[in-house]
Amino acid sequence: MSLVKYEILNKVAEVQSFTEAAQLLGLTQSAVSHAISSLEKEFGFALIHRSRNGVKLTMDGQTMLLAMRKVLQAEELLQQEAANIVGVTKGTVRIGLISSISTKWMPNIIRSMDSNYPGIKIELREGDYYEIEQWLINGQVDCGFLNRTSSKQFDFMPLKRDNLLCIVSSKSPLYYKEEIDLYDIVLEPFIMPSYRGMNDILTTFEKHGIKPNVRFELFDEKGILSMVEHHIGISMLPKLLLSQLPSNVRAIPVKQESFRTIGLATKQSLSPAAQKFVEVLKLWLEKNEEDLTNE
Repeated sequence: MSLVKYEILNKVAEVQSFTEAAQLLGLTQSAVSHAISSLEKEFGFALIHRSRNGVKLTMDGQTMLLAMRKVLQAEELLQQEAANIVGVTKGTVRIGLISSISTKWMPNIIRSMDSNYPGIKIELREGDYYEIEQWLINGQVDCGFLNRTSSKQFDFMPLKRDNLLCIVSSKSPLYYKEEIDLYDIVLEPFIMPSYRGMNDILTTFEKHGIKPNVRFELFDEKGILSMVEHHIGISMLPKLLLSQLPSNVRAIPVKQESFRTIGLATKQSLSPAAQKFVEVLKLWLEKNEEDLTNE
């Protein structure tokens, strides 16, 4: 019964709502509330802080949830190992994604997983580099796509070198160039992608001692493209994000070496289901190596 309570607290913490957690778990709101109250009574301290803005874990609740997730993961691993022994591959693999991977790669990879391992359930969570690394640390995902990781808790497998391109509109004096020198970028207003975590574009500028004339900082790539389209400034974005550009916008290669490395960060001890996902991912990358190189 405790495992069910742990799952309920985990879901409440994830969605920050008793009502939404109950709907996702197929329970009544009173059952969710009772489970949380039961845990608080069992432990002797509050796990949840309730307010008009929703519910959040207390500091003690956050500490306990980390321990509960380890218990839930151990139970999931136990079930997967037992199934593996009798020749059945099943379980759940939770994956953290950046937007370019969710649109470009994952549909085909999921189709391959569904075809080869129908017993494996895939859960996807989309975020930025910082969020994905935090999910890995907190045990909310089994693996995640990152540009790099400084944590010694995970293995990092480089997958693709994704060039950074300069994005300019038809009113920019750089529009007709076939290659753009990074030092020319400082002459125009720049829309800086405000990624949390390792920002490859900012790192590239710092590497070459360049200080762009930053007019705005935006997180959403569509918003950045819209700013460029309306001649507000120029920017830089990874090539994988640029399959569909406005008619008056060009993505131009940069003279200096400028790229991000997309890789998969994984726990050092993977479940059988997660291992199968990594195998399918590697095989798909091998089969599509030529197409991926031209992307």
